Amino acid sequence: MKNLLRTAIIAAFATVLLGTGFVSKASAQCGSLLSSNLVTIQPQFLNGQPLFMPASFAEPGSENDKIIGFWRAQFISEGSTGIPDGTLVDNPFVEWHDDGTEIMNSTRAPQTQSFCMGVWHKTGKLTYELNHFALSFDTSNDFVGPAQIHENVTLNKAADEYTGTFRIDQYDPSGNQLAEVVGNITAIRITVNTTIQQVL
Repeated sequence: MKNLLRTAIIAAFATVLLGTGFVSKASAQCGSLLSSNLVTIQPQFLNGQPLFMPASFAEPGSENDKIIGFWRAQFISEGSTGIPDGTLVDNPFVEWHDDGTEIMNSTRAPQTQSFCMGVWHKTGKLTYELNHFALSFDTSNDFVGPAQIHENVTLNKAADEYTGTFRIDQYDPSGNQLAEVVGNITAIRITVNTTIQQVL
């Protein structure tokens, strides 16, 4: 009875793994199950038992996802009208996610705006572009309008810092531009070993 149950469990698990292989091949063909590549998928056995290959999952720092993680950033104005070069515009905590989304906790006062979100994509081996939106309020809690932040950043080879440029456009509720701030951005990666002194 134990052998029968064991065989049934192994067969079910093998079916799930084999099905996963079909799904991954099908998705490469826009969902078509008619791909000729499917005939090359064959279950592998060793001594009559299904042979399972070790799975490999991408980890932060792999070639495809080096930007993913937790960061402390600095936005420094350079070339902005009415703002001296070198002015610290923001010093947020930033999280880049593996699904192409991003969230920022700004150091701006919470009554004006603190959390905002964006989407990103890779533009080169170590380069990324971010499109980010925020909702801005004045100190009386009246809605000023949406703000849009564009970033183009380059990750260093160690994947523990990135640098680049940013542009912040502030709009009124009707979409009329009220202000533009441009400058440079730098960021350091936060790890489980990062101390408070390193992010101050």
